[in-house]
Amino acid sequence: MVVTHNRMVQLQRTLGRLLATPPEQLSAVLVVDNASSDGTAGWLRGIGDPRLVLHRLEVNAGGAGGFEIGLRRAMADLSPDWVVVMDDDARPDPGALAAFHAADRRGWDAIAAAVRLPDGTICEMNRPTRDPFRDVRLVLKTALRGREAFHLGRDAFAGTQTLPVDGASFVGLFVHRRAIERAGLPDGRLFLYGDDALYTMRLSAMGGRIGFLPGVRFEHDTRTISARDRRFRPLWKVYYYHRNLLLLYRVAAGRAFWLVLPVVLIRWAWRLRNHGGERRAFLRLLGHAVAHGLTQDLGTPHAQVLRWAEAGAEAGAEAGAEAGAEAGAGAGAGAGAGAEAPAPKPRSVPAE
Repeated sequence: MVVTHNRMVQLQRTLGRLLATPPEQLSAVLVVDNASSDGTAGWLRGIGDPRLVLHRLEVNAGGAGGFEIGLRRAMADLSPDWVVVMDDDARPDPGALAAFHAADRRGWDAIAAAVRLPDGTICEMNRPTRDPFRDVRLVLKTALRGREAFHLGRDAFAGTQTLPVDGASFVGLFVHRRAIERAGLPDGRLFLYGDDALYTMRLSAMGGRIGFLPGVRFEHDTRTISARDRRFRPLWKVYYYHRNLLLLYRVAAGRAFWLVLPVVLIRWAWRLRNHGGERRAFLRLLGHAVAHGLTQDLGTPHAQVLRWAEAGAEAGAEAGAEAGAEAGAGAGAGAGAGAEAPAPKPRSVPAE
């Protein structure tokens, strides 16, 4: 199952990879078109493969909404034993589904693939996790070191054994029907980010077993944050990322949540340094995210989140223009006396 929104080129690559898989390894491909406006719907209708099942949404429900709706449709209409979920910019490596079928899956309710970037490096956002609040030492490590404290390391990706984990992403996650019978569907109200972690941790808490299978490899061509530029792209993702991460920490930590919270907030505030030229917008989005994460408010419309991002960006641009005008006047008055050099332009990253 693939969830897509306005990334037709990426979707074309993903479906090309999926539909090249033999039918005995992949019986159907369900695509949830999340109100795309880039010609995706017409292109999909032109595909003649009988395995392709289309589900068009007229309103963008976000990735979380797409996965909830898609899994419900898959279970109702296709009734598979296993369903593998992914974003439109993610796809199995050649041979990945064959490796899944060849593996010993007995006793597992879900299987997480090893997700890498196109250059072969491990995709940080898709590393499976162990419960970071299992003991006090791991809680402190998580507060100080972040994801490095509880995400699987490189040795796990280099191994061959299936390892038990507590959480995984919706990029290359194979879900057995009994997992959905046990834990239900993902929460579509989350819109984006954290829906996969909250769902898989719920499954684990309810007795489901999730395994990491390093021999099943997926590619994730993500551009939300690059290795060179740590800014969120698009900026509105700041809201969903931090709101939903607070929800996740609260579920996982229990009573320890309030002890960890101050350290987490300090680390998040430090990310402001990555958003030169748009810091006001970043703070606006982060402030709403923290408030709504603490109150567990999932009712903010996506259109409102977009307005917060745009209003903050416009205010930052106006402030920058005023500062630039003042600097220009000063430079003109002091020409020949060592005018200050202009600040370097921020590095650009392709918008996702």
